[in-house]
Amino acid sequence: MTGAHATGLPGREADGLAASAVKSLQAAGQHAEARERYAELVTRHQRRAARIAYHYLRNAADVDEAVQDAFVKAYSHLATFREELPFEVWFTRILINGCLDRIKSRTRRERWMTSMPDGPGGERDFAERTPGHGPSPEDQLLSRERRRRLAEAIARLPDRQRSVFMLSHYEGCTSRDVSALTGLNESTVRVHLFRAIRKLRVLLGEGAGQNKER
Repeated sequence: MTGAHATGLPGREADGLAASAVKSLQAAGQHAEARERYAELVTRHQRRAARIAYHYLRNAADVDEAVQDAFVKAYSHLATFREELPFEVWFTRILINGCLDRIKSRTRRERWMTSMPDGPGGERDFAERTPGHGPSPEDQLLSRERRRRLAEAIARLPDRQRSVFMLSHYEGCTSRDVSALTGLNESTVRVHLFRAIRKLRVLLGEGAGQNKER
């Protein structure tokens, strides 16, 4: 994490004050004012939320929808927000849970689609598209294959291991940060991270072996 939200109290205190103000405005029926004040929280957290969601979903359209849904859900459930818990932590839990739900839904959908016959209109390319300039087509293919294999391996991790790995390796969170964001204690976070890395090595090794056999 970077900036005031990661290490300094001013950012989190400002979030807490803004969230409390929105709750009060909602309770008073001043919804236009509540939405206007809530926009401050959206502005401060939108870029970070998009970065976290992208690490899970790897698709710009899905990321936009997931972030928007998370902010809408947080606003509609703000009455349950406890001031002693930083808004950043509370909101990130909502965002991560939403991303995991999307991954499960997408996995079910892709399994159904891959059962369809190949042919004109039957093939589906879920790979991330790359620009037409820069690396050679061969390099792009290899890079795309590595990303695909890693994404598939991460998707096969249990939910908690996936969340801990994503927050640690992609978001740069410490064990303490991950503990606050997930509600797990620090020792449990470290155990999940160790198991996630070990399982990824096995899964990626299996994938490499399968590619050699082809």
